[in-house]
Amino acid sequence: MKPMRIVSLVPSTTESVCAFGARERLVACTNWCTHPAELLQGVARVGGTKNPKRDAIAQLEPDLVLCNAEENREEDIEWLQARAPVLVQAPCTVAEAAMALAELGEALGCEDEAAPFVAAIARELAAPPPVQRLRAFYAIWKKPWMSVSQSTYIHDVLRIAGFDNVTADSASRYPEVAIADIAAMRPDAVLLPDEPWVFDEAQAREIAASQAFGAAKVTLCCGRDFCWHGVHAAEGVRRARALAVRCTEP
Repeated sequence: MKPMRIVSLVPSTTESVCAFGARERLVACTNWCTHPAELLQGVARVGGTKNPKRDAIAQLEPDLVLCNAEENREEDIEWLQARAPVLVQAPCTVAEAAMALAELGEALGCEDEAAPFVAAIARELAAPPPVQRLRAFYAIWKKPWMSVSQSTYIHDVLRIAGFDNVTADSASRYPEVAIADIAAMRPDAVLLPDEPWVFDEAQAREIAASQAFGAAKVTLCCGRDFCWHGVHAAEGVRRARALAVRCTEP
């Protein structure tokens, strides 16, 4: 039976629920669920991904709570699992994102609605690999500087798009890296997304002018393209590929 009272604690999954036409069954989501903005107006907010209002969620009597093993805390997931059906997903590659999207469609009774999005990801995965590859440092935080290892979804999008992640072999999933060490890795590009740290044009100009990263091209990018799986995944990969091409231009 289709779940009729859905709570989503994952912004990218919330977007997918709406794209599947199940917005009317979404009774709550997090403060960070921003897309699609027009459809999410009036949806109850139940805190953040790391600090959900558990009692408020329970009072809504959901028949499905959507979680992510990385974005949501284990203790919150376990608390919710004792009170409602919970679907926990954690795709770490674009291929896994396609499987997770199909699983979500099945859980919502929206297999037909999910199918085109799954097929779009498959087409992106089947596309010819980039001819030119660039060494890239992808910044997720600035104080301290942090990046991603090869165990992350972001890394896989970078790889597919044509970027070689200079922190891929880090022991930590999200390593802290000193500026001098980043420069020593000799990246061709330094990618500054707008989430989770909000890099903007002023910061990008300042960083580029400092030449702290040597001759690397400092480029702003959309964080959603690299870290939002779900229905945004195929578009994210396409945009990441286009970004890689722009980074090769003078």
